[in-house]
This record gives sequence, structure tokens and C-alpha cells, in this order.
Amino acid sequence: MRGAEPAWRRQVGDVPLFGLALLLSFLGLAMIFSAGQVDVPSVATGIWRHQLLWLAVALAAFAVVSRVPLRWLEWAAPGAYAAALGLLVLVLIVGTGPGGTRSWLDLGPARLQPAELAKLATILLLARILSGEQRAAEGLAALWKPVLVVLVPLALVLVQPDLGSALIFGVILIASLYWAGVPLATLFLLVSPGISLILGFSAVVWGIWIVVLAAFLYVHRPYLGESLGMLALNIATGALTLPLWSRLAPYQQDRLLVFLNPDADPRGSGWHLVQSKVAIGSGGLLGQGYLHGPQKRLAFLPEQHTDFIFSVVGEELGFLGVLVFLALLTWFLARTLRTAGSTPEPFGGIVTFSLFGVWFAHVLINIGMTVGLMPITGLPLPFLSYGGSFLVSVWAGLAIVERVSAEA
Repeated sequence: MRGAEPAWRRQVGDVPLFGLALLLSFLGLAMIFSAGQVDVPSVATGIWRHQLLWLAVALAAFAVVSRVPLRWLEWAAPGAYAAALGLLVLVLIVGTGPGGTRSWLDLGPARLQPAELAKLATILLLARILSGEQRAAEGLAALWKPVLVVLVPLALVLVQPDLGSALIFGVILIASLYWAGVPLATLFLLVSPGISLILGFSAVVWGIWIVVLAAFLYVHRPYLGESLGMLALNIATGALTLPLWSRLAPYQQDRLLVFLNPDADPRGSGWHLVQSKVAIGSGGLLGQGYLHGPQKRLAFLPEQHTDFIFSVVGEELGFLGVLVFLALLTWFLARTLRTAGSTPEPFGGIVTFSLFGVWFAHVLINIGMTVGLMPITGLPLPFLSYGGSFLVSVWAGLAIVERVSAEA
């Protein structure tokens, strides 16, 4: 019987999932240690000790959160969301960050990134709202509440500015609505203004997109007011593309331009991507050997302990090492998805699938940007990249997934 299970089993519902997370965390420590073994002065030197302390904090957070029943988390969701918004406002006032950004709160010996906590709080509140609905919303107007829940923290993060984290809030919205049963056609209309914003750089392409959207609205036939409103919103966002571009920080503009043409400025804004490709390509089949990557040792690879930790994996462990890490990450994500599908509890299912969406997006974007398939957004790689706030948030999210598994 379930009541006869040991306490640890009720706390860790999916033991292989927990084991995978622990293994990935220690492998990440090993790669962060390697990233600090350089022949020139680097901020990465000795940084693995800080990550080890953060891992201890993350495991403590896991031990606490995994004991909290889902009904308590559902009850606490509005308060957690309000507290997260408060931190996002506070960081805009007293926060610090590179290049004039305001993404971090200095807490003496450590720094906190409120956006990571806000992601978890937003997921919990969305799950509470959507799981309380009698049936899935089919029209855009019925989605105003979950959209508003996401737009507020997204806007606060965008002001910092942190485009990568803002993108993840969009992923959270789409993932939660999808698992709640919102039709794909409605989700497409919901993301269409974002598509229009991207395509607005080209008047011709944007014009074709508006025609395609108008045809889709005619075939799909939502309410007339929704159709006209969505068409007007897409036109407005397309018109705002260039003004919003001019308001981006220079380094953010450079990241997007480098994605389109990394060879345009290989010694300047394209340096990160060029060196990342060189490092990964030089790894070959078996790699240069652990601790011995030349690009890493000469510190040619910027942010090699955070954003570009995967480049260190490719350089030192080669294609086979990359396959091992990808297999472990895929296994971790697959078991998370399995938990989402196995729980009959709507709240737990939405939370778990939303966390899956967040982690999958981080893996896809981080690895994609190291090989030039995605723009450089500064999103870390789960378990591998250095970063205390992100590591704690991942383990706290994992604790919720384990609680869902234990209560299934």
C-alpha cells in the first residue's frame, strides 16, 4: 500500500529523475572546474567552489519544497506571485548587472536573480487559474487572466532588460495553455503578434505575413471582434519593430546581428560565436581531453563557465562526450514529460509540463546559440552552466515535479 512506503520514497517520487539531476549537477561542477583551468587570469578560476555551495543550497531547497503537498503550493501561489513581482520591482530600483542592466540583487556574499523565482511563481499561479477552469478556453477573450499573469512579470523583466528571461515567460504561457487544453489555433493567434514583431524588419515579409494571417482568420472564423483585434494588434506590433529595435542596448543589437552574420565582425561582436564554433569543431570525435581544451585554456572562449559551458564540453570531450550529455539531458526531460502525463491532478500536470517547457527551451536555445543556430540570449544550460539562482530554481522546480510524481 502507498501508506507503507518509506518517507524518502514519498518525498522523491521518481528516483531515476532525481539521480539524473544529481549526476548532471556533478558533471556540471566538473565542467565548471575545467572552465577555470586557464593559462591567463580569468573570472572562471576557482568559480566551481561557489557553484558547489549553490548546489548545497539547491539540494536544501529541494529537501524542503519536495515535502510540501501540492494543495499547499496551489494555495500559496498568489502570495508567491505577489512576492516575486515585488522583487522584480525592487531589482529595477536597486539592482545591478553588466552594461547598465538591472537583473541582480546584491545580498552581500551572494547575488539573487529575481526573474528565476518569478518563473516558478508564475507557473504556480497559472496552474492554479487554469486547473480551476471547468473547460478549456477556446476564444482569445477567455484567456485574458492567464495572459495578464504572464505579461506583468514579462514586462518587468523586459525593462531590466533581459530578453532571454522574457522569452521564457512566453514559453511558460504557451506550455501551460497547451497542457490545459487550449486549441492549437488559439495558441497560434496568441503568438502571432510576436511573429509579426520579428518579421517587421522586412516590409515585404511582414506584408506577406499579414495576408497569411488574414486568410487564417477567415478560415478559422473566430469571433469578429477577436479577428479584427488580432489583425490590428499584428499590424501595430509590426509597426513597432524598428522603434523597439532602437531602444535595445547596443550589445543586444549586436547579438541579433551576429546571429544573422557572425563573420561580419569576428574580432568584435561576433567573437563569442566564432570562438564557440572553433572550440566545438576542434573537439573532433574524442575531444582534446578533460582540462586540456586550448580555446578554453587561453580564455579565447568568453563566458566559458556560464553561457558557453557546452562549448567546453565539445572541445574537451568531443562528439562522443556531447552525445553523452545530450542523452542525459534528453532522458531527464523525457522523465519530466512522463510525470506530467501520468498525474491525474490538473494542477500538478500543468506545473510539470510548464517546467518541462522551460527546461527544454533552455537546453534548445543554449546549445543552439553555441553552434550558431540560435541568437545569443544569455540563457544558461540546466545543471551545467554556472549560476546560483538558476541552479536553485531548477532544483526547486524538480522538487515540485517529484511531489507531483509522489502524489500521482
